[in-house]
Amino acid sequence: MAKITAAEVNKLRKITGAGMMDCKNALVESEGNFDLAIEILRKKGQKVAAKRADRDSSEGAAIAIVNNDKTSGVVIVLGCETDFVGKNDNFVNLANELAKIALNSASKEELLNADFGGLTVAEKLIEQTGVIGEKIELSSFEKIDAPFVGSYIHGGNKIATIVGLSANIDGADVVAKDVAMQAAAMNPIALNEEGVDASIIEKEIEIAKDQLRQEGKPEAMLDKIAQGKIKRFFKDNTLVNQAFIKDSKQTVAQYVKTIGDLEVVSYSRVALG
Repeated sequence: MAKITAAEVNKLRKITGAGMMDCKNALVESEGNFDLAIEILRKKGQKVAAKRADRDSSEGAAIAIVNNDKTSGVVIVLGCETDFVGKNDNFVNLANELAKIALNSASKEELLNADFGGLTVAEKLIEQTGVIGEKIELSSFEKIDAPFVGSYIHGGNKIATIVGLSANIDGADVVAKDVAMQAAAMNPIALNEEGVDASIIEKEIEIAKDQLRQEGKPEAMLDKIAQGKIKRFFKDNTLVNQAFIKDSKQTVAQYVKTIGDLEVVSYSRVALG
């Protein structure tokens, strides 16, 4: 049996992030062969991932990040099983590293196949499943490109948002953060009226009509009154039409205009659960 030193165990731990005993056992099993020890730890991750595939990964870390030019941003959720793991510094650091890679990925699938220190991201997640002992998965991936992109992370990595603006002008950074905070707090269903799915509108109209019938309103008046309720629905549930949380006397669209010729052109919001 090869003699395994503490230095070798520590080296393997730094490479893989696995626990001291797992690293020692892998080195013992591989008789000191580092490549084989790493493969042993990866296989352990695969076994743990298979056993925990049906577990709920509703905890984790939501991350928002933008590129240096402020023209592209991503939001991701790295999911895990428990709040304890989700708050762990190493786990949050892993989520941030994934977000950086995501900036150069066009889709979730592309991100999972991207390189992460010689592994694909998908392989790294399986490896870390073995290290941590919980199901780990990339739960969400959203990306936007715009003339100016800002971001916001809320509540200890519970919610992350990015917002795209129509121009990069003085004050755009403040406005983008304010609007990203709005999206985090108010959870709109779409950017504007045009972004609301027709099926949702139809459902809301039917709900409104049913309520009006119960109130005894004449059938001939239902369509007109229901349309008024839909306008209220858009005001409450679309980002640019919502009352601005820092000044309810103006909408988000009106607030954005206060610094110049500027519009919100896109946004993405991800959250745990």
